[in-house]
Amino acid sequence: MVIGASFAAGLNVYATVATLGLIARAGWMELPQSLNLLENWWVIGAAAALFLIEFVADKIPAFDLIWNALQTFVRVPVAALIGYAATAQLSPQAQLLSALAAGGIAMAAHGGKFAVRTAVTPSPEPVSNTALSLGEDVLAIGLTWFATAHPYLAAAIAVLLVVLTVLLVRMVVRAIKGLFHGARREWQQLQVRESV
Repeated sequence: MVIGASFAAGLNVYATVATLGLIARAGWMELPQSLNLLENWWVIGAAAALFLIEFVADKIPAFDLIWNALQTFVRVPVAALIGYAATAQLSPQAQLLSALAAGGIAMAAHGGKFAVRTAVTPSPEPVSNTALSLGEDVLAIGLTWFATAHPYLAAAIAVLLVVLTVLLVRMVVRAIKGLFHGARREWQQLQVRESV
C-alpha cells in the first residue's frame, strides 16, 4: 500500500490523506494502528479543505508552478512519514527504508508532475493545464483507493509510473535544453549579422 499511496501523495498529498482517512472511516480497510490519526475527522476535514485549495490553485497557469514548487516541502515529507508510520510493526531499519522509499517515490511523482507542468503551462490555451490537473487529481484519488484494495497491483502500477515519469522528465529536460540552445544560436547569429 505504501508504494501506491506514495506515488499518489507525490501528485496530490491532500487528496491522498483524505482518501486514506475516508476509506478507513468507511471500514473498507483497516489502517495500521500507527496511521489511526488519518481516520480523525479533523485530519480528514483539513486534508479535504487543503485539497480544495490545491484544486483551484493547480488550475491557474503560472501560479500552479509556484504552488507546486512550494508543495515539494509538503508532499515528499508527508509521504515519507506515512511510509514510516505504516511500517511501525517492522524494525527501525525497515521503517527507515520504507520512509526513504516512500519519499523517493513521492519525489519522483512530484518531479514528473512539476516537469510536465513546466512544459504545459506556457501553452496559450487553458484547457491542457486544467485537463492535466484534473487527471492528476483523479489519478491520486484512484491510485490511493486502488492501493488499499489491491496493494501489490497498485505497487506494480506505481513502479511503472515512476519509470515512465523518469523517461518523461528526461524528454522534457531535453526539449527545454533544445529550446535554449536554439535561442542561443539565433542570438549568436544575430550578433554576427549586426557586427558585419
